Amino acid sequence: MGCDSFSDFKLLEPLNRAIRDVGYTVPTPVQVQSIPSLMAGRDLLGCAQTGTGKTAAFALPILQHMATVRGQRKRGYVRALIVTPTRELAAQIDQSIRAYAKYLDIRGAVIFGGVGQNPQVKALDRGVDILVATPGRLLDLISQGHVRLDSVEIFVLDEADRMLDMGFLPDIKRILARLPTKRQTMFFSATLPPDIVKLAKTMVRDPVSVNVTPEKPVVELIDQRLMYVDRQDKVSLLVNLLRENSASRVLVFTRTKHGANKIVRLLEGNAVKAQAIHGNKAQNARTKALEDFRGGRVRVLVATDIAARGIDVECITHVVNFDLPNVAETYVHRIGRTARAGNAGISISFCDSEERSYVRDIEKLLRHEIPVDRSHPYHSEAAATSTSPPPPQGGGGQRRQAGSRGPHGGGSRGKNARNQARKPSFRNSHPSHSRSGR
Repeated sequence: MGCDSFSDFKLLEPLNRAIRDVGYTVPTPVQVQSIPSLMAGRDLLGCAQTGTGKTAAFALPILQHMATVRGQRKRGYVRALIVTPTRELAAQIDQSIRAYAKYLDIRGAVIFGGVGQNPQVKALDRGVDILVATPGRLLDLISQGHVRLDSVEIFVLDEADRMLDMGFLPDIKRILARLPTKRQTMFFSATLPPDIVKLAKTMVRDPVSVNVTPEKPVVELIDQRLMYVDRQDKVSLLVNLLRENSASRVLVFTRTKHGANKIVRLLEGNAVKAQAIHGNKAQNARTKALEDFRGGRVRVLVATDIAARGIDVECITHVVNFDLPNVAETYVHRIGRTARAGNAGISISFCDSEERSYVRDIEKLLRHEIPVDRSHPYHSEAAATSTSPPPPQGGGGQRRQAGSRGPHGGGSRGKNARNQARKPSFRNSHPSHSRSGR
């Protein structure tokens, strides 16, 4: 289908005006494949990663429907429901919808845990056209009588594979049981293994299938580097790397919450603006840290894996694995945050003597070796040749990685990352900026 501009979709003029305001010009492949069918009322089964423009792909048809098919707003009732796995992703989707609905009389709300429920309840009491929610808080407010799903016309399940990884399958089934049978359903997942397809078949009817595979796997767009270093030298190595001007927006992953806080303190002691984001941070602090990072007021964001889920920030120049993940698939998810919408990016992984086995697992998954950079001033040959066992995982470590059990006791699985990447070059490139719907 040839759609060279958003005007080809025959959207309402207030929507086209808002799209121009946010700077979108040429629709992305997922938008081209999804929007016409969704506007025609079809269910959709979509395989698309974050950063492909899928938020606009489902949000614009929803807004078109809300604006043309008027409905009565009643206390606690919802017309369109979007369920997503994390607070950060829910907030981002809500922010995008508000931007697209700028010139429409559409009432939206976002609900998630980690913050007080009173403002969320007040929003629901006014009646809501579009509700963005995480599963836990949604079910909590349903049980309290603040939300009813009887009149939902459109249901979106976003990041379905991550939902299962985080143990949300029982919650999703409880939500589905409360939805009306007659509805339009949009199901999005970055991958479609058998268990995800099985879930999708219980939700969608005669769906249009959309599969947007990047021209190159994400890892192929990333210059990957492996640096062997003694554990006590990791912070010094990080500070040394941050002297590069190209490292303007850096996401650092650490294994523990305590480690994230410590790295921030040490970076600030070296005149580097940094903030941490992890589960012990209040939601307003996490939101502020993410906004400061997105807005360039903070150069370095230090995160644990759980807290980083759902982070979608354009133009991250570098991802640094301060601590290597003990699950190989997590490495792919981490470094993919620096190669969005076809941009290039750089990932740098620190490896001490106790993490050597993690490197072997990661390279087995990637099906190639990660190029080693021995030119840095803290290179450790002892770490490079170590056969020491990995450190024990517990007490704030990565207990909820892919392949472990999720927070609600639901079974989870390891993602099958099938990326066969070429050996990336070491050019110190700065990713270019690309504007498209998230």
